[in-house]
Amino acid sequence: MSDMVTVQAMDGPEFTVPRAVAAVSVTLKNMMEDCDTATAMPLPSVRGSVLTTVLAFCTHYVAAAADDATVAVDSGWGRKLAGLERAEMFDVILAANYLDVAPLLNLACHIVANMIKGKTVEEIRAIFGIDNDFTPEEEEEVRRENEWCEER
Repeated sequence: MSDMVTVQAMDGPEFTVPRAVAAVSVTLKNMMEDCDTATAMPLPSVRGSVLTTVLAFCTHYVAAAADDATVAVDSGWGRKLAGLERAEMFDVILAANYLDVAPLLNLACHIVANMIKGKTVEEIRAIFGIDNDFTPEEEEEVRRENEWCEER
């Protein structure tokens, strides 16, 4: 059995990485256990550009011996993810979720949470491009129902 494994992104690019790097992803780890890894393992939900980021993170994670401090928000990886365009950040989150790369998913979600922390509903809608489809009456009803969680 080879110490390398090849994965193929949905748009065609193939990436050959050490098994330990691929195993950071629970999905890939399960595929390696269940499938013939002599051929590329297809990933129909992940584009090559996003897979590049995910595999680079996994490589860093393995090299750092899974030290949680190396994947903190204020780490190099935290800053790298925070610098991504919003759409690319969400693609990384979706890929990390699909591939079950918990440390990357946690880090990326923490960064998004920091982006919206302290923002008003209107500011959050603007950040994410969400249209307000509530009538003023519906908005007021939601506010009344959720008064208990508002900061005072």
